[in-house]
Amino acid sequence: MKEILYIEVPTPDTNAVKRWLQDVFNPGYGEKIITPEGTRFKFSQRNSHKTSISETSVNQANLDNELSIFVWSVQRTTYLKAFRWADQPLPNEKNTLRYLIQSIRQQFPNDYPIPPQIDLSQTSIFDALSARYPLTVKYFQKMPNGEYDLTRVYWWEQRWRESVQNPQQPQQVIFKGQKVEDGGQKPEGEEVISIPYPLSPIPSPSYDLIYLGGALGVIHAAAMARLGYRVLLIERMPFGKMNREWNISRSEFQSVIDLGLFSQDEFESLIAREYVDGFHKFFDANNPPQAKAPVLHTPTVLNVGLDAEKLLLVCGEKLRAWGGEIWDETEFVRADVTDLQVTVQCRHLPTQATKEVTGRLLVDAMGTASPIAWQLNGGRAFDSVCPTVGAVISRGFEPGVWDVHYGDVLNSHGDISRGRQLIWELFPAENDELTFYLFHYHQVHPENPGSLLEMYEDFFTILPEYRRCNMDELVWKKPTFGYIPGHFSVGDRDRTVAIDRLVAIGDAASLQSPLVFTGFGSLIRNLPRLIHLLDTALKHDLLDARSLNSIRAFQSNIAVTWLFSKGMMVPTGQFIPPERINAMLNTFFGILASEPPAVAEAFIKDRVGWLPFNRMALKAAWQNPSLLLWIWQLAGPKDLVRWVGSYLDFTLRAFVSALLRGWFPQWVQQIQPWLEPKFPALWFWLLVQSYAVTDGMGFPQTVRHQPLSTVLANQPGVDSNQTKIQESTTPLS
Repeated sequence: MKEILYIEVPTPDTNAVKRWLQDVFNPGYGEKIITPEGTRFKFSQRNSHKTSISETSVNQANLDNELSIFVWSVQRTTYLKAFRWADQPLPNEKNTLRYLIQSIRQQFPNDYPIPPQIDLSQTSIFDALSARYPLTVKYFQKMPNGEYDLTRVYWWEQRWRESVQNPQQPQQVIFKGQKVEDGGQKPEGEEVISIPYPLSPIPSPSYDLIYLGGALGVIHAAAMARLGYRVLLIERMPFGKMNREWNISRSEFQSVIDLGLFSQDEFESLIAREYVDGFHKFFDANNPPQAKAPVLHTPTVLNVGLDAEKLLLVCGEKLRAWGGEIWDETEFVRADVTDLQVTVQCRHLPTQATKEVTGRLLVDAMGTASPIAWQLNGGRAFDSVCPTVGAVISRGFEPGVWDVHYGDVLNSHGDISRGRQLIWELFPAENDELTFYLFHYHQVHPENPGSLLEMYEDFFTILPEYRRCNMDELVWKKPTFGYIPGHFSVGDRDRTVAIDRLVAIGDAASLQSPLVFTGFGSLIRNLPRLIHLLDTALKHDLLDARSLNSIRAFQSNIAVTWLFSKGMMVPTGQFIPPERINAMLNTFFGILASEPPAVAEAFIKDRVGWLPFNRMALKAAWQNPSLLLWIWQLAGPKDLVRWVGSYLDFTLRAFVSALLRGWFPQWVQQIQPWLEPKFPALWFWLLVQSYAVTDGMGFPQTVRHQPLSTVLANQPGVDSNQTKIQESTTPLS
């Protein structure tokens, strides 16, 4: 028996495909026989002008002349296979299969559903979505605050779709002003507000830093408040509410402890669960032998599950204790930037009252929902995205379904589903809780932005396929969802993360491919250099666009990996073999599994160097030569040329780093006492280069914090009352 065709039919209605095969499809060759799951076609030599079956095979059982076609359902889509019993091709076999593929693609094309437009003043979110997403509504109704959370899912998807579908005309929220007598020209693409020259001095800004976004933003904000800066955090949601959980390793979080933001005891109190091991395994039942792989074990990757909401609340307490403020349930409206300050307008959502506040610098931490990121980067705000859904489940799984001492870091249980390779993550949390994520790597495309609601309907349908359970017995704690963005950076100037008096951090800056993970992990790994550089810029008022664009989490060793994530995206409107992405993933992760554990850990923690990267790439090409062709088909020549530029940039930076990182950072620190006071801009530039050859290549510098009193005493312009803040941090609640 030989498999001669395997395709996906992108529809969850498997019965419709079966009926079409049985009642409609007729290639005009052979005798059609209906079967329970499809059809059979019985051929004879008389049907063919060219005999391709030997006389011996003709005299065998009747099955030798038959072609069997059947369908089945998994992952809320339909798969089709065709088999023949004979060793040699049957008469008209090739024509039959060609006609089958052509006909079934016309009957069941790719479909990218658009959520309905709804008016929540006239109906509830549950009533509005129940017809289109019945399981999503059913299980959100069982969650605490389910109506609020589903409304937020809908809001986030609508906002994302609007940004993707109108990238060239993004909503303008940042406006640059100038003095009347400046006589400057209007910057292209920007609205200029004429601001009369004041007759009296402009009051000093109310804050040094205004943060927009309270998830990743509050961690960064608390670190800056600890240094004595006047900080305001503006958050659209009730502060401390998270629709994701966070995982990290001890070695990565150590950088935050070294900064003095948390003590070791405080970190221990935030841990919900620590795992013995984490697994990576991709479905390979349909893969060729060279693209099968064992389980990759990563015992020290994402093995510490944190209580994300508790972490946010503790950061909020520290922020306030260090003189900062938090305005939650407050939506950013616009910002007006002048030479002297930035003025932010926002709206308090419960009262609809408008607020206005001024600061020296605005920090965008709003993630993929950020209208600022879209305005600054126009049509290339993001190149890729991981639409991610899931839930925290308190209990309801039978004993033995999962051991809470282990995490499922990356797992697929099937092939491509409706143009997406679905990937699971499972992380045990506190007590019996399990946190699930379902996501896929996705090309940002206006016709197919990526849908959270479609993903949630998938999640609630196929969760029992992934982990055995009775859905109606599960106790739901909260949903987990979001868009994790990626930007295919060729170099560290390939994306705008700042203009005068404005800088982006976290997902809003989106400087790394989502091949590994962005967001929390990326921010934590890069927090020391981001804080150090921003502190230096603020001290010397280096708040122009050029200086601020140097404050970014760019890593050349990670930027070069975007080609791998490109190879995990099904281009919109195209069909590729269903097993293709699993085959690519298994090839690469199989190589990681064959390497020493430290290599896999370094790769997933953004620490892989030039030599290991090249060795693994060559090994993958040697083991599975088809990989190069597959990537070419998925990425296309244009992106491959871009990637070559990224690789050459990585190679050059690796060479420079090898020459400089052993001595250059120490030399920069040695000349600081006399250079910084006289030439602050030069000192800042050297500091940026110092981090570029270390942290920017996966070799982080160790930054130890100063005692808080010393930090505050060294800050120019800090209110004297600030220096009275005690050394002890706010106790954990």
